[in-house]
Amino acid sequence: MNESIHSSPLRRFLSSLGYLYISFAGATTRISTRGKPGSNNFIYAAWHSQLAFMLYALRNRGISGLVSRSKDGEYAALLLRKFGFNTIRGSTSRGAAQSVMEMIDLGRQGLPLALTPDGPKGPKRKAQQGVIYLAQKTGMEILPVGVRLSNKVTFNSWDNFELPLPFGKAEVVYGAPIKVGEDDQLEAKGRELEEALNAIA
Repeated sequence: MNESIHSSPLRRFLSSLGYLYISFAGATTRISTRGKPGSNNFIYAAWHSQLAFMLYALRNRGISGLVSRSKDGEYAALLLRKFGFNTIRGSTSRGAAQSVMEMIDLGRQGLPLALTPDGPKGPKRKAQQGVIYLAQKTGMEILPVGVRLSNKVTFNSWDNFELPLPFGKAEVVYGAPIKVGEDDQLEAKGRELEEALNAIA
């Protein structure tokens, strides 16, 4: 967890710039919260498009997030750490087995985790089975979380990424936790998670 990052000065600069901007946007946004649970011991799940504001909304909770080992992942890992997240480096193509085992180990200790079910490359708003498998193996519940922004820029990217703008309103909505039993079908639970996230985001 939190392995060292040998990043370029440019990525370090960009991650600092991103941190300052998102912090400013979050601090100047009027935020309301609905459905927030009392516990923090969940696998947080949010669509990839809403990642920027989620970094602010879920900051400093000791959550561990999975980040790709790609060059873009270096930037993301630096940014997550600035917001108080722990990072586990891996993806479906590089370091998958090791990263999954590390997340399962953390989850079995009751430590909070976070994944973007449709990340890192989509399809958009289509839950992949990784988060469902993780919940099944750890016994942790998946907590859907979304945000509705009044002031944002939506990019023409694969996920229609949302960049929050300052001085707006945001409603952070938590869905009902989703339990995945040993006998549950991963595909069916994936559809349940998709429906839950689409209902709140």
